[in-house]
Amino acid sequence: MGVPTVSTDSTTVIVGIDISKDDVDFFVLNWKGCPSGRRPRRATDLAILATELATFQPRLVVLEATGGLDTPVWAALEAAGLRVAVVNPKRVRDFARSLGLLAKTDSLDARMLARFGELLGPAPTRLPDRVAREGRELVRHLDALVGTRAQHRTRRRQLAGELALASVERVIASLSEEIALLEQQIKEALRQQPGPCQRAAQLRTAPGVGPKTSWALLAELPELGQLSGRQVAALAGLAPMARDSGRFRGRRRIVGGRARVRKALYMAARSAVRCDPHLAAFRARLLAAGKPKQVALIAVARKLLVALNSMIRDRRPWIPLPA
Repeated sequence: MGVPTVSTDSTTVIVGIDISKDDVDFFVLNWKGCPSGRRPRRATDLAILATELATFQPRLVVLEATGGLDTPVWAALEAAGLRVAVVNPKRVRDFARSLGLLAKTDSLDARMLARFGELLGPAPTRLPDRVAREGRELVRHLDALVGTRAQHRTRRRQLAGELALASVERVIASLSEEIALLEQQIKEALRQQPGPCQRAAQLRTAPGVGPKTSWALLAELPELGQLSGRQVAALAGLAPMARDSGRFRGRRRIVGGRARVRKALYMAARSAVRCDPHLAAFRARLLAAGKPKQVALIAVARKLLVALNSMIRDRRPWIPLPA
């Protein structure tokens, strides 16, 4: 890819980058010839690619969130002064289907990401700093280990042989030791960050919100306190979505959102209705109105999240309300 000289198609240049384990595919939309290609996903190659893409002066570079593979690419692009939007892969796939594109390859995905950026104009996404990224990795690793330990505890109840039971007990003990170490490391990391440490302490004043829930919210929902109640509920996937057509009124359902946040808030809501009279009364009213138990609990989780959002926004602890 040579240094560009003239853009003949449009002044709005958008770059789409598809990321795989070993390579990245790029496509430059609205530039003469629409340059495209593939590069290795090595740090040196990413830095060179970012520098070359910067010569096109794109309005936006669009990536898919890929669970961590996108971070080195994102960092290299920002270091080159480029604006990056990291988008939900499902949105891009649905966008491609809406255009009648059913085929899927890395090069087609890069082209579709650029087209998505041109037509829908997603907002640029700022790369979290190194400390925030490391904290999120620790919290996610802790969540994975807790899930693995729960699976082994379930398996333990299904076993009868002494040797198998002894093996499972050793695995559970090892996992518990590692979980305790991770929890301590997260606490130490928070103590070194006054802002997040203060927000975590504020969150823990709310009913049902323990250390793990506060860590999950800080790591997975950094927008907490910066959005409206409706926006933060939608971001967490706790906002009921309408399913109406003509005279038909479908049942409202939650859909999408950040699964880790939703799971943490659901568990917090289960605990909160046992210790907070206001939330318990709110749930009781929903049940009395004929709402299913799970629907009522999700509503409690949403109400709790909106309250936590206000707490962080106003920098105040939980204010207990009467039943």
